[in-house]
Amino acid sequence: MTADERKGRMGPRSCLLGLFALFVTGKCSYSPEPDQQRRLPPGWVSLGRADPEEELSLTFALRQQNVKRLSELVQAVSDPGSPHYGKYLTLEDVAELVRPSPLTLHTVQKWLLAAGARNCHSVTTQDFLTCWLSVRQAELLLPGAEFHHYVGGPAETHAVRSPHPYRLPKALAPHVDFVGGLHRFPPTSTLRQRPEPQVPGTVGLHLGVTPSVIRKRYNLTAQDVGSGTTNNSQACAQFLEQYFHDSDLAEFMRLFGGDFAHQASVARVVGQQGRGRAGIEASLDVEYLMSAGANISTWVYSSPGRHESQEPFLQWLLLLSNESALPYVHTVSYGDDEDSLSSTYIQRVNTELMKAAARGLTLLFASGDSGAGCWSVSGRHQFRPSFPASSPYVTTVGGTSFQNPFRITDEVVDYISGGGFSNVFPQPSYQEEAVTRYLSSSPHLPPSSYFNASGRAYPDVAALSDGYWVVSNHVPIPWVSGTSASTPVFGGLLSLINEHRILRGLPPLGFLNPRLYQQRGAGLFDVTRGCHESCLNEEVEGQGFCSGPGWDPVTGWGTPNFPALLKTLMNP
Repeated sequence: MTADERKGRMGPRSCLLGLFALFVTGKCSYSPEPDQQRRLPPGWVSLGRADPEEELSLTFALRQQNVKRLSELVQAVSDPGSPHYGKYLTLEDVAELVRPSPLTLHTVQKWLLAAGARNCHSVTTQDFLTCWLSVRQAELLLPGAEFHHYVGGPAETHAVRSPHPYRLPKALAPHVDFVGGLHRFPPTSTLRQRPEPQVPGTVGLHLGVTPSVIRKRYNLTAQDVGSGTTNNSQACAQFLEQYFHDSDLAEFMRLFGGDFAHQASVARVVGQQGRGRAGIEASLDVEYLMSAGANISTWVYSSPGRHESQEPFLQWLLLLSNESALPYVHTVSYGDDEDSLSSTYIQRVNTELMKAAARGLTLLFASGDSGAGCWSVSGRHQFRPSFPASSPYVTTVGGTSFQNPFRITDEVVDYISGGGFSNVFPQPSYQEEAVTRYLSSSPHLPPSSYFNASGRAYPDVAALSDGYWVVSNHVPIPWVSGTSASTPVFGGLLSLINEHRILRGLPPLGFLNPRLYQQRGAGLFDVTRGCHESCLNEEVEGQGFCSGPGWDPVTGWGTPNFPALLKTLMNP
């Protein structure tokens, strides 16, 4: 292979074919994702080049209009002090605002048509276009791309991806943000099953976190369930090639749901729900969203059955842009290291999350299970933030443990709880006061070189993340831990609060953060003890940030005290 080919296989003939003579404007040197790191995730191996005639599904993110105006509208509908608070946009309103220009639509469609793309489908907002092409056509369309088959992950997941960067004609630069289906691999679970703590005797003790333990700790009564009389609904999204089983949900509720009203089955599955073995994470999400947000209609977004070239998280974003009526609360246990994503991709996904906030959707993301994270930059260690946890338009949920693992006591930091400061997104105005107070008062701050003190700080809230019981494949499994557990619990409680708001004629909570920070943790138990993990070096010795009074980048404002949180969030 020549030096030119090693740099991206951009010989003159490749360049000319990529432009299809319609876009000859000089060298085709535009790369929308030049900083996309294409290292192979651990556990994935290449099975070799894909067949040139194999079919691929690629998603083209078209350049949107009026993104700054969209941001202003999010602030207006999410700030309780605004006259527009709660006056959310419809999907059609959002489409009218961000729809790509006629020139963008025409240019991209003409380019794809010339390449032989077929079965192209758009979304209501017209800012995504998903098309089918053969591998041969895709490699000509996107010079530099070279598709390979890969397999990896615990479930032996198959994917088709390119290990090399792709390029677009310069004429497309103003019109396409990125092309999905080339670089990002399906995520793998970070959920852990910890060994059972050993203590003498069991009198007066609980043997792990169950719905009754959660309801007792967070002060829910048997009456704190959905009424079944509203159009209120909630959802969890799963991207791990995992399934949940209705029979597991029924057995879970039989074992652990006897003291509160609940729904026995999922109301709607969006996507394909396979017949394989249930996954622990898929089971956990459904069982705890439906037991915390008890008796509320629940949807599950399921990625199994996707084509090997599709990105599950991206497919979920497309679904949000194509459905007018959606659940009010969505919980998502998914994340990537910020540094592993291209800047164009991360900014565009952030705009998609902004679109959801404008529509009054509450998106909760797990903060991650690696504490502050750690990586080496030019020989120096730094903390490693996670995205979408670091997006300023989602509510991020950290994790806690009981001070005594067998008693319903005060909570302390769960050392895995993800948190820190974004290296991409500046600190939003709604949290500046809280973050400044933490940075000026914490006695245990890591060295300033480890984090970006001016970045978006997370998490925003927390809940128990340690020692859960889950039923999966008909077997009760103890001591399951991770922020994948705390996120559906907090989401379910917000769904109960939405129920009360809807019954009173108020709008749903929508994007919670501006209100959350204005209320300075009202309705939440402040978690003030413990630190999370980070770099194992002599300088920080494995310790990241520590919790303290008020907001902190380990547990946010704290964990829910349901009656107090309900009272606080019922104000118009």
